Amino acid sequence: MQTPFSTRRFLAGPAALTAALLALTACGAGTTDSTAAGNDAAGPTIRIGVGIDASYAPFFLADAEGLWAKHGVDVQLVQFGQGSEGVNNLVAGQVQMSGNSDTTTISMLQQSPDLRSLLVYEQSGKYLKVVLGPKVTSPSKIRKMAIAPGLSEMAATRFLESKNIDPKSVEFVTADPPEIPALMQKGDVDAYVLWEPWPTKGVEQGGKVLENTGAYGLTYAQWLLTKSDWLKSNTDTAVKVAEALEEAARLTESDPQTAAEATEKAVKVPAAQTVTAIKEIDFGVRDFTDADLKGYQNTAQFVLDSGNVKAKPDVTAVVQRGWFTDNVKGS
Repeated sequence: MQTPFSTRRFLAGPAALTAALLALTACGAGTTDSTAAGNDAAGPTIRIGVGIDASYAPFFLADAEGLWAKHGVDVQLVQFGQGSEGVNNLVAGQVQMSGNSDTTTISMLQQSPDLRSLLVYEQSGKYLKVVLGPKVTSPSKIRKMAIAPGLSEMAATRFLESKNIDPKSVEFVTADPPEIPALMQKGDVDAYVLWEPWPTKGVEQGGKVLENTGAYGLTYAQWLLTKSDWLKSNTDTAVKVAEALEEAARLTESDPQTAAEATEKAVKVPAAQTVTAIKEIDFGVRDFTDADLKGYQNTAQFVLDSGNVKAKPDVTAVVQRGWFTDNVKGS
């Protein structure tokens, strides 16, 4: 769908699909289950959708260290190439919980109004980076930007606006993240804004990192998501997952190397790369704040203004403010 602020081109066809699948295989991902030794908890079994990058390090650490079992739940992590794919499988009932960014989830709410966000487990203004192609000498030379729907799209738009570039003057090319560094290297796009490891992959392809999104005032948060009907019947299980994730997030901050090794074992991202990423991300489980909700309303307005939806997403129905405090801290 064409937005009012850009011209979009969608990559399709067997070649694009093959490239994406090969890239995902190289990262040790597809759609796979992983259950670490020691997760044989005497408790309920739950499948949680996760992505394949360092932002999911607490989940991989909890798996490796047996924290799910410690808190009385048997978790199977199901890996997806992008967090949004985990949410799609959550909606379809293939997983019971999932992690995903606030922006991308808000862009999906019109199709999935029964999603529920229980807590924030990380936030950052440094993890997403602007990458310019080898021949792009300045932002003013950008004519085509690659985007992934959701967070990447908004980050690209805000970047252009921060440089006084009309987003309507730039063609947005929609592609899966693993494809994007190669598109830049071939000259099919001039720039992109993505999370690791794709900025590092872009540098390996001859590109250069210009800045992170925090440089122009954009931050994101990762949510723990489920569906309203499942939550009503499984609140105790959700609490156990939240308790384990809280401990894992604290350990990720205090012991990045162990978290990085768990991530490398799970999704083949080099441990050194994850250690660097952990320094760029603030891991910690918390409830939602007034500032969060104000930012989410702005994001919902962006999604509406983009032309991707017909009505402004209802963030207040999705964000379960106070759930973590009442159910975990309160207990």
